[in-house]
Amino acid sequence: MVYFLGRDVEVYVTTEAPSGASATGIYVTPNGALALTSGSGDSLAFLPLNSGTSGNRSSDVTGVDVSIGAVDEDITYFGIRSTTKAEIKKETVVTLTKKKNDNVMESIYSGARYGVSGSSVGDSLSDGLTMPSLQKVSSNISYGYRIHVVLKSGSEVFTIPNNCVQAHTVSINADGTQEETIEFMSYVSPLVTTGASADITGATTSANI
Repeated sequence: MVYFLGRDVEVYVTTEAPSGASATGIYVTPNGALALTSGSGDSLAFLPLNSGTSGNRSSDVTGVDVSIGAVDEDITYFGIRSTTKAEIKKETVVTLTKKKNDNVMESIYSGARYGVSGSSVGDSLSDGLTMPSLQKVSSNISYGYRIHVVLKSGSEVFTIPNNCVQAHTVSINADGTQEETIEFMSYVSPLVTTGASADITGATTSANI
């Protein structure tokens, strides 16, 4: 587990679908509804995949908790006490803690936990009931969200593809300030790059998910 203070990193969250004419990201309307194109008074939640680390930086982040692990299968043998720990897949959990100043993350958790889908440009929200490898925009897998954690020096970018939103909580501190925590989880292997790289905006393949 690695914990960063908000001042030490920059966090960018995008969808897994590129920008298109009828879908330019995920927005939250003033009454809490979700939209895929911007309207009057809407709040921007996440930009499309191709915005990378040049798009909408997560604001008011106070802490980032990155937990990197693996899911193993235990194989036992007759007459041997020890077991084989066969790695099945990676498991990465990213928890963002930020000051609460709107209802964007609540709306995302309520209605857009699994990202966008749609035949060409991701013009609908996924309900999460399809196999992740079959949730596509054109031929690209669009399951979940992509998170970029950028060290403040800009020398290294830690990218986690295909995250679903698995938890959201709101807390009130003793001084009356509100904080919210949103938790993302992915089984796809993370990617570490030095500086900006086209790899961090490349589509996930069926072999990886």
